Amino acid sequence: MDKTLCSVIGIVAYIIFAPVIGGLLAGIDRKITARMQGRIGPSILQPFYDVSKLFSKETFKLNKGQYVYMFCFLLFAIFTGACFFGGFDLMLVFFVLTTAAMFFVIAASVANSPFSRMGAMRELVQMLSYEPMILLVAVGFYLATGTFNVSEIVKSDVSAIAYLPVIFIGLLYVLTIKLRKSPFDLSTSHHAHQEMVKGVTTELSGSMFAVLEITHWYENVLLLGVVGLFIVNSSCISIIVAIVVCFLAYFLEILIDNTSARVKWDFMLKSAWMVTLIAGVVNILLLPVLMDLF
Repeated sequence: MDKTLCSVIGIVAYIIFAPVIGGLLAGIDRKITARMQGRIGPSILQPFYDVSKLFSKETFKLNKGQYVYMFCFLLFAIFTGACFFGGFDLMLVFFVLTTAAMFFVIAASVANSPFSRMGAMRELVQMLSYEPMILLVAVGFYLATGTFNVSEIVKSDVSAIAYLPVIFIGLLYVLTIKLRKSPFDLSTSHHAHQEMVKGVTTELSGSMFAVLEITHWYENVLLLGVVGLFIVNSSCISIIVAIVVCFLAYFLEILIDNTSARVKWDFMLKSAWMVTLIAGVVNILLLPVLMDLF
């Protein structure tokens, strides 16, 4: 199939199906969490009902700029995923993803609320924690495959995880931060244990909060796509294996979320950087040996 046509199909599929998959993942998250806590839990479709209801509610605007920044957050998140599933440069994908996150921070900062601004500051700390590992993932793919291009990486004869097993583990560690799961849910929380009320999302309501939820759905699909990129190779069977690995990774994040207590920001920052340093050094040292084996 023509490379351009494949890119177009990937982009269109992501734009259309990512919010559906992301919403279903959010519903599965709620259901599994409820079961772990001895409850029945809501329907898997509940996130869609919630977002639909949010759009019908009045939006309380503290600052008109919030609308602009939240929609920029959504648009840049969509653009990021489109670049990834369109097979473009992985470094571009991660840089645009960071830009999208910055719009979210700005949207929270412009609100005249101490809780929202404190959440924004903590969101920045979380970004400082996971960004080095995210960049290391891109560098690792380049060292293992010789390219940053996603469309070329998936054509490799050997899955990248064979060359980057320690970096893969490091990615799973910081994925907990990026997904805002306990013990690293410092800026906001899906559970009722946040001392800042809802932190970075405190002043978001109605349609703005609905936009935030949809953006997170897009983001989550992209992040799981990066997990799957470690598995996918030139074999069609690898796609099925990648989907299974993505579900297992997501289940692991849910399990960690429900079995750990929230830590302080300094522990998150130090531990994430330590994991990044160890993963980078160990995997780069092992890379020549692993490449000879495979």
